[in-house]
Amino acid sequence: MRVIGVDPGTAITGYGIIELQGNRLTVVAYDCITTQAGLPMPFRLQHLYRQLELVLKLYQPQQFAVEELFFNKNARTALAVGQARGVTLLAAVNAGLEVAEYTPLEVKQAVVGYGRAAKEQVQYMVRALLCLPEVPRPDDVADALAVAICHAHRLGGGEAKGRKTLA
Repeated sequence: MRVIGVDPGTAITGYGIIELQGNRLTVVAYDCITTQAGLPMPFRLQHLYRQLELVLKLYQPQQFAVEELFFNKNARTALAVGQARGVTLLAAVNAGLEVAEYTPLEVKQAVVGYGRAAKEQVQYMVRALLCLPEVPRPDDVADALAVAICHAHRLGGGEAKGRKTLA
């Protein structure tokens, strides 16, 4: 089973694709999609959509997982992240994928075993669980891999507890 995890953002959207074989996780690919800062938002979102569409076509995941938007004190940032998240959801459903959504607490619980774990603990466990030589950078990529791991753990346990959106 191939799972893509996505950490959406307008400047940087991280993605990580992993393979679940039995209870074994292997990394397929990970990277980020960046957009040009001075570009108007509609064009940044279009670029994000098109790049994610290419990633989905290239790697053919069967499962799509994304982190739920957490409340941000900065309304402008929250709105921009929400727009990027909407574009990623659209790319997923247009590719025929069911979407599983997880809160940051659920992701940390699945990856570290503690829902209030520090970012560094999550990054360390992502590196360890996927046998990577170093923590993926930027942070958005490690976060995306953590979302994919969370979903894979839920699938491996025969239970997809994340809230799902039907394609």
